[in-house]
Amino acid sequence: MTPPRKVLMVCMGNICRSPTAEGVLRHKLREAGLDELVVVDSAGTHAYHIGEPPDHRSVKHARKRGYDLSPLRARRVSDADFAHFDLVLAMDWDNFGALEAQCPPEHRAKLRRLSEFARRHDSPVVPDPYYGSAQGFERVLDLIEDACDGLVAHLKAR
Repeated sequence: MTPPRKVLMVCMGNICRSPTAEGVLRHKLREAGLDELVVVDSAGTHAYHIGEPPDHRSVKHARKRGYDLSPLRARRVSDADFAHFDLVLAMDWDNFGALEAQCPPEHRAKLRRLSEFARRHDSPVVPDPYYGSAQGFERVLDLIEDACDGLVAHLKAR
């Protein structure tokens, strides 16, 4: 039996985008029957919110679409994550740069942006909704759902 693939979603504080991406991908993997073959986690490049649940707005908007983020808790990316995970997916260029600076050279090929897997939306990043309106959280979900559909297809093909 092949070991499960491991995917880490990463944003800055691990309370908005990356836990949303974790919840959406877990849901889509369950629907595709791949949930036992892929391990999903999320983390932040900064230690602002360690141990905290996702932002209440992320939880609310995700719940409206059928995703449960409530059990998730923020953590910071660790050095061990680069060896442990097969894909480390940043939400934007700033977090990609922070990951690149922390990542040992032998694991850099694992670093990508989640938006690279999007099929319908042409956005190079998943923008941070933290200081914006409800519309920002809906936009984040639109982008993440699209990218996760592409990611599930990518994982199926492997």
